[in-house]
Amino acid sequence: MKSFQKGSKKVLNAWAFYDWANSVYSLTIISAVFPLFIGAYLKSLSIEKLAVFGGEISHTALMTYTTAFGFLVVAVISPILSGIADYKGNKKFFLRFFCYLGSISCVGLFFFSVDYIYCSLLFYVLALIGFWGSLVFYNSYLPDIAFKEQQDAISAKGYAMGYVGSVILLLINLAMIMLSPKENALLMMRYSFVLVGVWWFGFSHYTYQYLPNLRNNNKVTKHVFLNGFKELKLVWKELQTQLQLKVYLAAFFVYSMAVQTVMLVASFFGENEIAWEENGIDKTMGLIISILIIQIIAVFGAFLTSYVSKKLGNITTLIIINMIWVCICVFAYFVITPNDFFITAGVVGIVMGGIQSLSRSTYAKFLPETKDTTSYFSFYDVAEKIGIVIGMGIFASVEVITGSMRNAILFLVAFFVVGLVILFRVPKKIK
Repeated sequence: MKSFQKGSKKVLNAWAFYDWANSVYSLTIISAVFPLFIGAYLKSLSIEKLAVFGGEISHTALMTYTTAFGFLVVAVISPILSGIADYKGNKKFFLRFFCYLGSISCVGLFFFSVDYIYCSLLFYVLALIGFWGSLVFYNSYLPDIAFKEQQDAISAKGYAMGYVGSVILLLINLAMIMLSPKENALLMMRYSFVLVGVWWFGFSHYTYQYLPNLRNNNKVTKHVFLNGFKELKLVWKELQTQLQLKVYLAAFFVYSMAVQTVMLVASFFGENEIAWEENGIDKTMGLIISILIIQIIAVFGAFLTSYVSKKLGNITTLIIINMIWVCICVFAYFVITPNDFFITAGVVGIVMGGIQSLSRSTYAKFLPETKDTTSYFSFYDVAEKIGIVIGMGIFASVEVITGSMRNAILFLVAFFVVGLVILFRVPKKIK
């Protein structure tokens, strides 16, 4: 194993570069092109509801439930894999494996078809598992390679690089879609999924080049597979003596449930609830412009949050950001026109990257001195994924019951409020 210097700029930049590689998935597949594709694809077939699992359901509710299922799988397998990674020290192997799984599955979405809906949904779920599964091991590298005073800045840099890289590819995809004949738009969207897979797969290798390989010669036995769950249990037990970390995790679990749900369903909301054509704006162009607004502003938002946190402290900054999220959800309930949606997108951009990067670095700072960082970050990721499962499940159920995504968005305000109450109980000074 090659030695490495903790805090090395080369290593830190290589770590941050993985955000450049993988963020194209979250932008193109989750936020922009795929939600537009599935809506336009079903419209071309004159299909309003999909017949799946013995019933009929709207595509927005189906994709919300499918996304929740994917996160549930990640929540279950993460402890198993992190246990092996801790025992073997081979987190780089798992980072690479999930990257390959996700990127190849993105290419598989090229073949999305209602005639093979279950296979198509499988590619979607595997891409999601690949993306979020790799983040378990990617995030766990942060305290291994960066000193505490470096973590806020490099975490923000990672998100910023991700926003820039994903915007570049989205612009390429947008050019492909908008400049091609209208009858070829769906085909160009399919090609954009292929480009996501190629981009993610190719650029990730710069990260592998410099990230340290921490593996050892321990042999994997059948008992190792349960190590992850045992380690989660130990982490939970240790949390009882770490009040600061315990209260922060409770707050994170609640507000992250709402944040991730909003970000995962925002494009479907924009596609279905905004009066694009009535205001003379092409839906595809309008929705992608809104996504670009979010991504571009988010670059500055991530660094702005890092700067504010240095002045006010991490917890105070998170409190302010959560208050802004409450206002966003309430305002979104009344949004109908494209201009209002663009304004909402701009505000979301300011706080989206900030809350993600600051949440990650705050958790890293609260960690006790330990070599088992993967276990603690596995606990963090499992909490986040279970929160997403609950949030997405509730969101889809409220939509199905009430027939409106607006009611579901408004329902999420409760999670932000509860998260705020808990954040006020977290000691603001990081020791």
